[in-house]
Amino acid sequence: MAAENYNEPPTVLTIAGFDPSGGAGIIADIRTFVHFGCRPTAAITSLTFQNSQGVFGAIHETAESLRAQILPIVKEFRVDAVKVGMLPTAELVHEVAGLIREGRLPAPVIDPVMQSSSGHRLMENEAFEVFVTELLPLSRLVTPNIPEAEKLAGMNIVGEEEMQQAAARIRELGARAVLIKGGHLKPESGVRGQRSEVRGQRSEIRGQKPGSRQATDLLDDQGQQGSFRGEWIETQSVRGTGCMLSSAIAACLAKRMSLVDSISAAKEFVAAEIQNST
Repeated sequence: MAAENYNEPPTVLTIAGFDPSGGAGIIADIRTFVHFGCRPTAAITSLTFQNSQGVFGAIHETAESLRAQILPIVKEFRVDAVKVGMLPTAELVHEVAGLIREGRLPAPVIDPVMQSSSGHRLMENEAFEVFVTELLPLSRLVTPNIPEAEKLAGMNIVGEEEMQQAAARIRELGARAVLIKGGHLKPESGVRGQRSEVRGQRSEIRGQKPGSRQATDLLDDQGQQGSFRGEWIETQSVRGTGCMLSSAIAACLAKRMSLVDSISAAKEFVAAEIQNST
């Protein structure tokens, strides 16, 4: 990797699909990196055909073309953090895992994109198997939503107790840390505290009102579990929240923030983006 220059902003690399409408994928990641004061770099895994209504197809990169995109980046810059999104084929998953094992890339924040919100499959079955066996154990953090966590853990999730069990199962597959996003669960009523509590650390969740409905995310970091609670924000106008959350976490880790603080800052950013869109 290139020599570190402390006068430069941290460099973050996104390895993900390209959404030409800009709602998700690499464009959303780059916007997020810039917001957090990081230098954005990117490698495309798939050119998708989509807009806010759905995904209509895609052309996937090869392992060779993905490596050819990444090698010049790591030659010129020290990559401080990596966010991994859409990896549709087994060869692409294998290639990313290989680049990490070679020491060319740091342990990534992985958003395990399996299906679009409109129902289009974004990861082939063979790719999923390679993801579990090769890439998941190399991750710094994996950020599945409820359906993704259910597939990874092989169980149904209906509440926080199941989220805890699923996170533990995913860690048993080799993941260092797991953040299960609770947005697909029915939101709770009432307030159970206006702060997130993980391993004794607390961080403010802005905008939460007494008596508001809440959404809960569950973090399991090397066996230590805790939750992040925030106000449930009803919206149909924002896509790419999973992309933004994982890329925001990667950007904060690149700035040498702790994992807990990175998640808290990322959640505040995403919540503000949703609020501003309503």
